[in-house]
Amino acid sequence: MEKIKVGAVSYLNTKPLLYGVKRSGLMERIELIEDYPSRIAAMLLNNEIDVGLVPVAIIPKLREAHIVTDYCIGATGEVASVCLFSEVEIDKVERVLLDYQSRTSVNLCKVLLKHYWKKEVELVDASTDFRSQIKGTTAGVVIGDRAFEQRKTSPYIYDLATAWQHFTQLPFVFAAWVANKELPEDFIDGFNMANGYGMKHIDEIVAENPYGLYDLKKYYTENISYVLTDEKRKGLQTFLEYLK
Repeated sequence: MEKIKVGAVSYLNTKPLLYGVKRSGLMERIELIEDYPSRIAAMLLNNEIDVGLVPVAIIPKLREAHIVTDYCIGATGEVASVCLFSEVEIDKVERVLLDYQSRTSVNLCKVLLKHYWKKEVELVDASTDFRSQIKGTTAGVVIGDRAFEQRKTSPYIYDLATAWQHFTQLPFVFAAWVANKELPEDFIDGFNMANGYGMKHIDEIVAENPYGLYDLKKYYTENISYVLTDEKRKGLQTFLEYLK
C-alpha cells in the first residue's frame, strides 16, 4: 500500500501533536516530513505531500482542502512565539521585516497593521539572517522557536495572537492539519486519536525536550491551545475573510 505523505512543522509547538503519531502504528502507513511552515505549505500546494500541519493562510490557495483532525496550533490568549518585535513603540515603526518561514503569521501582521493598529509601514520579505536588522524603526515578525530567542533582545514585543483577540474577540488558528485530497476514513480516525494522545502526556514531552529559553509546560498548556473548537473555526473563517 502506498504510504500517505504527512508534512509537519519542525517547531517545538508541534511536539505534542506528533508525540502520539510517532508512537503509533500509523508510522507504518505514513512518510513523515518535518520542515518550517512555509516549506510544508509549498509541499501541500505542489501535491508533494497528502496532508500537512500547514499555515491556514494557504487554505484558499488549495484546489481541495479538508481539515482532518480536531487539533490545531491555536491560541486563546498570548501565544508567545508569534510576535512583532521592535526597539521602538508600534506608532514609531516605519518598516516591518516579514519572517520567510511563515505565511499565516505574516498575513496576520498585515491584517493587524491595516485594520487594528491602522498603520502604514514599508513591508519587506526577509531572508534567513533578518533578525540582526531589527533595530531603530525597523521591526520584524519572528515566529516559532527563534521568537523565544528574540524575546531576550527586543524591548517591545507585540504578541500577534493577543492583538487579534483584542481586535476580533475571537481565538486564532495558526496552523491546522489540512489534506489536499480525500483520505481513508480509518486513517483519519487513527491520526486524530494519535494527535490527542500527546495532550495527555505533556509532562513527558517537556521532559524529552529540555529548553532553557522558555517554560515549555507553560507554552504547551497556557500559550498554545490545541483543540480546534467551534470558536477557533469562527476565528479561522474571520481571518480568511480578511485575506480576501
